[in-house]
Amino acid sequence: MHRTPYSLVATDLDGTLLRGDDTVSDRSLAALARAAGAGARHLVVTGRPAPRVRPLLAALGCTGLAVCGQGAQVYDAGAHRMLWSVTLDRELAETALGKIEAEVGQVHAAVDQDGIDGLTLIEPEYLMSHPTLPAVRVGRRDELWRTPISKVLLRHPQLGDDELTAIARAVVGSLATVTMSGPGTVELQPCGITKATGLALAAEYLGVTRRRTIAFGDMPNDIPMFDWAAHGVAMADAHPELKAVADEVTRTNEDDGVAVVLERIFGTSVPEVSWRGQSPGAAQ
Repeated sequence: MHRTPYSLVATDLDGTLLRGDDTVSDRSLAALARAAGAGARHLVVTGRPAPRVRPLLAALGCTGLAVCGQGAQVYDAGAHRMLWSVTLDRELAETALGKIEAEVGQVHAAVDQDGIDGLTLIEPEYLMSHPTLPAVRVGRRDELWRTPISKVLLRHPQLGDDELTAIARAVVGSLATVTMSGPGTVELQPCGITKATGLALAAEYLGVTRRRTIAFGDMPNDIPMFDWAAHGVAMADAHPELKAVADEVTRTNEDDGVAVVLERIFGTSVPEVSWRGQSPGAAQ
């Protein structure tokens, strides 16, 4: 078999591989199948926690690994188990929230619980950035801390994402890692944990090196993944911070930006093996 330029295709979901309606286009599926037919594995690397990714992976027939929770989780879809996960200390999370609110006033918070069946809990005035994702509304903030969590999500009634992220980073310090993963999505996660953390662990498990990895994304939380991979591809409407470090810029997620690049690298003909059996997120 002809040696392919990349052995691992790492893709973000929201704003990258997924269209606005949470679907993957036939063209993108075919391009991923072509990459798989050439010997490259596909790995989803997403900010969504494993429980919020599971239905998507199941609908697409995925049976391999997925990096979830901004790199805090490596989930095996076929075995329905977490290969690796790390939690955010709840006392540190409370302290970090207090420091942020001392600077900007009240914020609205949510948490992703740890585990493959963890819930997303949201405060009364917190608005989900993805209305299609399930969440449980609680009455008081202290209910957010009732079980171990993987991360905290923050929104401010007036401040924009960039300003809130900058202030949070300045005051939180080593209590947590602050990331911006999408419109209306500023997050606190365990200190030192990024998408690159989970990607590196999954790649090691699969026996793939960073020099054989191409990564796709659209937001600043994808920067560590781009730094780790050999080649980083930003979507046309990506955040300026990500575009600044990208090796190239492709079309938007709605215009099959991922497929455009994969077709250039792996060709456009679909292999005889059914791509529906080698769907996105599966480590083939």
